[in-house]
Amino acid sequence: MKRIVFAFLLFISYALFSSAITAQTKNSQTKDERMKIAAEMENSIQTELLNKWYPQAVDSVYGGFLSTFTYDFKPTGPHDKMIVTQARHIWTTSKASQLYPNVSYYKTCAEQGYKFLRDVMWDGTYGGFYNLVDRQGNDKSDIKKPKEAYGNAFGIYALAAYNKATGDTGALNLAKKAFMWLEKHSHDQIYKGYYQHLLRDGTPVKRDNTVPNTSDLGYKDQNSSIHLLEAFTELYSVWPDELVKQRLQELLYLIRDKITNRKGDLILFFKPDWTPISFRDSSEASVLRHRNLDHVSFGHDVETAYLMLEASHALGLKDDTTTMTVGKRMVDHALKNGWDNKLGGFYDEGYYFKNKPGISIILDSKNWWAQAEGLNTLLLMSDHFPNDPMNYFDKFKQLWQYAQTYLIDHTYGDWYEEGLDKEPQRKTALKGHIWKGTYHHFRSLSNCVKRLKGEKEE
Repeated sequence: MKRIVFAFLLFISYALFSSAITAQTKNSQTKDERMKIAAEMENSIQTELLNKWYPQAVDSVYGGFLSTFTYDFKPTGPHDKMIVTQARHIWTTSKASQLYPNVSYYKTCAEQGYKFLRDVMWDGTYGGFYNLVDRQGNDKSDIKKPKEAYGNAFGIYALAAYNKATGDTGALNLAKKAFMWLEKHSHDQIYKGYYQHLLRDGTPVKRDNTVPNTSDLGYKDQNSSIHLLEAFTELYSVWPDELVKQRLQELLYLIRDKITNRKGDLILFFKPDWTPISFRDSSEASVLRHRNLDHVSFGHDVETAYLMLEASHALGLKDDTTTMTVGKRMVDHALKNGWDNKLGGFYDEGYYFKNKPGISIILDSKNWWAQAEGLNTLLLMSDHFPNDPMNYFDKFKQLWQYAQTYLIDHTYGDWYEEGLDKEPQRKTALKGHIWKGTYHHFRSLSNCVKRLKGEKEE
């Protein structure tokens, strides 16, 4: 009997030992896998992104950054300068100067970009940033909407990041001025949120019967709202002002509880009182004709999940289960309805037609920025929900493989505008233009590297 008991105990001990060894090996492999991906992303940041753009993109003649580059990174075209792109370059080089302090020209790039915003793109007469200028700095903004909350948000975003990187109080003061300009002109004191389209003096543009029904002129929208949230998060980190905190919290709750619907996707446009703009009860032809105003944007959904959690963290809302629940729902909805299960990647657009079951993909291209934001958010969800049935980390790995295969140009650098599996002609299309710079994929990859290495918990 004693021999049987001894043998049984020996067997149990061996089984537990073997199990421990297996678990240790599995954990070791998981860590090794994370370090491998971190190294790949770090290498891509340094050798396929930042080094291709900077300092080459600096406009040494007129200031700011050149806008347009060919597929093989040759400057081309007139180089009009939009506040969004200029600000994103400043934000990127400011962050890069902190991430890679031994590369001195990142800070130099950011500095001259800041001076271009301060001296050229800021309207010295009425305040606020011009939306678009030519290379020399002459205003080229749309006469119907020369200024936008969206563009001014990115101006604030850039100035706050530059101040954080350099300590330049002039940049912070300009960020404060831009915030207060939006507060005076763009913020809706009655219905909350911000008017997107503004006249030069800051007067909100009102929609009337002369505006085509396919135009977004005069509507409030999710896109400016989520990037105001992003900008105020950055601003609050360097200027913890009570009004900034109030507006940041207001935007978080507005986006989380009103702009995001119960399915988990963002409503795109609204009337000033936040009545949604929807064409779902129209014919399919009408829906597609108005698709710019009403569709499911999977990329914005996964991006917004991250931006909401970032804002909640900045506000110090510990154990904010409501925001996490909504953010997870958004990511899960995008994975269930807009994910390519074969190759990976988020499709661009979907729609819930009234006479069709489920969702239909109405645009199956895979925009570069959506995939970049997807990497960042999937890894975030993986670390918060490691055992979730959605298998976030597996999706993250698949998306990174997709990016390396179909998006990153390993010959000339940077990312193609859309995945080559769906849009092969993008291989020789522009690498840079006023809507495409470095911000989405630099932010994503740098955040992922930190998270993979365990350096930062967002």
